Amino acid sequence: MSDLFDYDAELRLHNELFRAAARVGSHDRVLDIGCGTGQSTRDAARAAVNGSATGVDISGPMLERARQLSDDEGLPNITFQQADAQVHRFPPTHFDLCISRFGTMFFADPVAAFTNIGSALRPGARLVLLVWQARDRNEWATAIRRTFTDEPATPGGPNPFSLADQTVTKDLLVEAGFADVDFTDVHVPVYYGPDSATAFDAVFRLWEFKDLLANLDATAAEQARTRLRTTLDAHHTDGGVYFDSRAWIVTARR
Repeated sequence: MSDLFDYDAELRLHNELFRAAARVGSHDRVLDIGCGTGQSTRDAARAAVNGSATGVDISGPMLERARQLSDDEGLPNITFQQADAQVHRFPPTHFDLCISRFGTMFFADPVAAFTNIGSALRPGARLVLLVWQARDRNEWATAIRRTFTDEPATPGGPNPFSLADQTVTKDLLVEAGFADVDFTDVHVPVYYGPDSATAFDAVFRLWEFKDLLANLDATAAEQARTRLRTTLDAHHTDGGVYFDSRAWIVTARR
């Protein structure tokens, strides 16, 4: 079994909405930031039949999986690069569309990162992001975290919810050279597996929960595992294990 968390399965309902919002054209040159194992990049490449799709991520193992999957599909117009999008030298004014499915929340300097990304987009190019809303609006984060600790998560800095505030996110995108910033609410659940046992294994592929468990002594860790199993059982439905979530689709124009 892979050590990589299956984000494609987790986000399958989000991905349908994101793909529709991206509206990739047949001639588009698409840049996918934080592409992970490349599902959104492959979706873009299939739509851009006379264009191209370039996926960028800092994770070597994820990109290795992305290349394997794109090779299996025989996509001739797709490439992947291991790079930090905040500082990577992209070809200037090259891309028609930049997309990112939960791949832009961890920049140390978001304004610098989006300014750099913007330099790779032609004038009038579109930006389409999927980002999490606030932690307290995402049951997958709060309910699972409570099984390990009662302490609140420390806010600030790069984290999954750093682009949750509409005003903050709009201001930084405008400062980075984007206009027509808009937000669409996304309210669909995330999927953790077909059953509680699979979901239990999946949780420990996520760094936050793996780290929380590692900080507990043996007795407390076993108690946390028991609470986690109970929580997962409570979220098991006929279709699998689901947790509520809220996200934004953010759109803007260069």
